[in-house]
Formats: sequence, structure tokens, C-alpha cells
Amino acid sequence: MNTAAPALTPTTRALAWCLHLLVIGLLGLTGGRAVIDGQPHAGAIVAVAAACALVYAAGPLLPPVRHSRRAAAWWLAAMGAIWLVLLALSADGVWVAFPLYFLQLHLLPRRAGPPAVAATALAAITAFSAHQGSFSPAMAIGPAIGAAVAVAVVWGYQALYRENEQRRRLIEELTATRADLAQAQHTAGVLAERERLAREIHDTLAQGLSSIQLLLRAAERALPGRPDAAARHVEAARQAAVDNLAEARRFVAALAPPALEGTTLAGALERLCATTSARHRITARSRLTGDPVPLPTAHEVALLRIAQSALANTVRHAHATTAEVSLGYLGDHVALTVVDDGTGFDPDQLPAPDPASGGFGLAAMRARIHALGGTLTVESALGHGTALAAQLPLAPPAETKPEARP
Repeated sequence: MNTAAPALTPTTRALAWCLHLLVIGLLGLTGGRAVIDGQPHAGAIVAVAAACALVYAAGPLLPPVRHSRRAAAWWLAAMGAIWLVLLALSADGVWVAFPLYFLQLHLLPRRAGPPAVAATALAAITAFSAHQGSFSPAMAIGPAIGAAVAVAVVWGYQALYRENEQRRRLIEELTATRADLAQAQHTAGVLAERERLAREIHDTLAQGLSSIQLLLRAAERALPGRPDAAARHVEAARQAAVDNLAEARRFVAALAPPALEGTTLAGALERLCATTSARHRITARSRLTGDPVPLPTAHEVALLRIAQSALANTVRHAHATTAEVSLGYLGDHVALTVVDDGTGFDPDQLPAPDPASGGFGLAAMRARIHALGGTLTVESALGHGTALAAQLPLAPPAETKPEARP
């Protein structure tokens, strides 16, 4: 039965049915033996056994008994009273005490269960001795052992049930924690992707648009006195717009940077320097040292973006006449340096990154490099130019999560 208890599991439901069958079987055995053996008051024994069976069968069907310990206690009292009458009429009624133990321990409060079991065992021993006309310790062994076994089984089941409930709660907490962790990881992934896209846009589209703006301003200044120079600036601006369109399409298609398609990183840097020299009043040169080795796409993208951003900063802020981009393969790492002869700046006086004003450059470079387990250093002084150096390990550390390929 599941009176005043949590919902039955398939296992406990099967045990409950076994208990039902045991009670009905023992009551049937008591009535059947009374008829077969021709015991005195056989009719009364059969009637009382049937009444006890009916009262027992009514218990699971009555909602108050299923949901109230007080109602369950009254039902057990009725069962016990009828059982005492049966016990007074037949010694075979003593066997019904064993399932009664389980009912009392399961339905009554923890403090009331053992005393009820003890009283039931004492009644069974007393009635059996009265029917036998004498008392011996052997008569008490059966009911007493049955009571002890019932107490041990029920208390053991309750301990297992409490442990199972505790484990269930822990599993629920773990499931909730995993859900929270998954949500946090999803949020972190979204933020990381936003940061990556912000760096990509700053290093490509924003820098390209800035270059177009500078070229168009130069063309505006050349007009109307130098139409040829203005035309060259407009042509350069048009080419920059074409390149920016390719970058925008790359975002949509999620492909590698167009500058790296069909060429090596060294070739892309050489082309970057040539394009910068052609579009702006600066001489940019590229240099390669060491024996080139294949690099992960994330490494190539990061180094190319850093070179693009560094040259863009040189054009916009340094007022430099020359810049040199060096790529070196140095054993266990690859290094990129960008050096210019511009006005320089004080690295300690840089303002905080401000996306609204485009101040993403150095912060974005450091984020790219640190994501791949590398380092970025910047050396500069007012009036003495700027030197930027980025280093990446050829084998990313196991604990480092490389930036995903665009």
C-alpha cells in the first residue's frame, strides 16, 4: 500500500501486491483449515476471516486512508480488532500477524510503528499459548523473529528510500547545474563570437573604409589643380572598395580571408605592403627570414590582421614615410614585426578601447595573439617611431582554445 507515502515505483508496487496476496492467502488458509479440519466455530471463523479480508481490501480504495495517517491508523485499528477476534477463534490466525507488522511499520509514524508491532507480536504469542493450553519459549520465537525481520526490512527499505531520494535530488541539482553551465558557455560563446567579429570588422572593413576616406580626401585636395592625381586617388579608393566588398562577402560565406586565397602568408604580406604603398604616401616593404613552414589557418589570419591593423594605424596616425613588415620563422615560433619611422607615441598614455571612435586596434591585436597562446609587444617613443612585435608558437598549447577559423 502507499498510504501517506510518496507515489509507488514499479518495484514497490510489486511488493505491495505481494503483501496483498499474502494477507488474502493467509486469511483464506485460516478459513479453509477451519472448514477442512472441522474446527469448532468454523462458520464464525470463515465469516470473521471474510470480514477481515473485506476491511483490508477497502483500505486501498478509500481516499482518506491513502492520504491521511490518522485515517490509516483508524483503518489499522479496525483491522487489528477483527484480527483479534479471528485470533481468539483460531490459532491459525497467528500467521496474519506477519503482514500486519509490515502494514503497521509502513503506515504508522516512526515512533508508533515499533510499539504497535510489539503489541501485535505479544497478542499473537498470548493467543497461540492459550489455544495450546501451555506456554513455552519456542512459541514466542516465531512471532518475535517475524517482528524483528519486519522491523529490519522496513527500516532498511526506508533508509534506501531516503538515500535514493537524496541521490535523486543531487541528480536534479546536477542537471540544473549542467543546464546553467551550458547556458553560461553559450553566453560566453556568443560574447566571444561578438568580440571576434568586432576585431574582424575593425581590422578589415573599418580599416578599408578609413583608407577609402583618406584617398577621397586626397583626391578632393588635388582638385581642381591636379586632376591626374585626383583620378589616381579615386582609382585607389575604388580598388579599396572592391577589396572591402570581398571582405564583406567573406563574412557572409565564412571563408578564409581573400588576401590568403591562392598565396602564402608571406605573399599576402608582400601584397599588403605594395597596396599600402600605392594608395598612401608611405613606402611599405616586406621581408621574410627563415624557412617558411605551414601554419594553422588561425595563425595566418591573426598575423595578417595584425599587419593590416598596424599599417593602418601607421597611415592614419604616425605620419611615417617608411614602414617595414618582417615575417620570421624562428624554430619553434613565428614572429611578425612592423616598424615605422613615424612620430611615435607614449604606450603608457593610450586611451581605453572605444568602439565608437574606432579605438580597437591594439586591444584587438592582443586579444588575437593571446587567444592563440602568443605574445604582443609594442615599443614606441615620441619622435622615434614605433615597433610592434607579435610571436606565436608553431604548436598551440593544449589548454589554449585557438580562435576558430572564420
